[in-house]
Amino acid sequence: MHHVYNTASHKKHIKTLRFNIPAENLCLIGITILGFLGAIVLIMPFIKNTNNPIQCKIAEKKVTYGHTSSSSGQLQLEAILHYATTAIVPQQTIKEIRVSFDVLQKLAPCNFLVFGLGRDSLMWASLNPHGTTLFLEEDPRWVSAVLESAPNLNARVVEYRTHLYEADELAQHFRTERECWAKMSYLRGNSRCRLALDSLPDEVYEKEWDLIMIDAPRGWFPKAPGRMAVIYSAAVMARNRKKSGVTHVFLHDVNRKAERTYAEMFLCRKYFVKGVGRLWHFEIPPHFSKFSSNTTSHQFC
Repeated sequence: MHHVYNTASHKKHIKTLRFNIPAENLCLIGITILGFLGAIVLIMPFIKNTNNPIQCKIAEKKVTYGHTSSSSGQLQLEAILHYATTAIVPQQTIKEIRVSFDVLQKLAPCNFLVFGLGRDSLMWASLNPHGTTLFLEEDPRWVSAVLESAPNLNARVVEYRTHLYEADELAQHFRTERECWAKMSYLRGNSRCRLALDSLPDEVYEKEWDLIMIDAPRGWFPKAPGRMAVIYSAAVMARNRKKSGVTHVFLHDVNRKAERTYAEMFLCRKYFVKGVGRLWHFEIPPHFSKFSSNTTSHQFC
């Protein structure tokens, strides 16, 4: 989920991206998103979730930056209104969105962790009615800008301690630092492993996430944080899952070297489900599962 900053060059870049999309494609994307959300609003009153064996626990709503809580139905209505009255479309294509949408249809309500906050965040939250959808974003200004138009989103500001230009060095660091190895992997308080996201909000560590979307942080210039630590940490969360079932990990922008390299290192080809456009989908089992790799190894894959 790319950011929009108050610089002339970045505005020009966003404007170019936006208006290079054919009008008929914009119309199709908008109509399809509205169709998704409208269908959810219509069918949710008739769905009984109490006996659903894969239902996730419903978490208490937490709000930050002064936004107020609202029912899932209200959030869905706000999403329909938002996308019906804006020319801004999500960063992902409709085919890429469909991959995550199909999984959410099966698992919602569930725990959905999204790295990145953007103009598509209201859509993702509304597709997980009565579940927990948490957005993690690096830029507090961007969080304020998005919440101004979507105040009911659950978003937290996080900091990263890596840079994209360190990608090769961090790969070597993983091989030599025991605290990074698969058999010892953990996140909270793991300051020795530079790939571990060790100071996220408590809620991130206290929940087990059924879906993890990686569409941030920024990773297109050398001093950007890059997504190396997020990919590693998502793999650790999935491997350390205690509940039954797999963790679905969706990685966007796999056309870039760092995303592809770190996906191969930590998300693993054997857990790869499908790729659509610039999106890869993985289903990662708990590390103690009979389907997982040897837990005595320091390698993830």
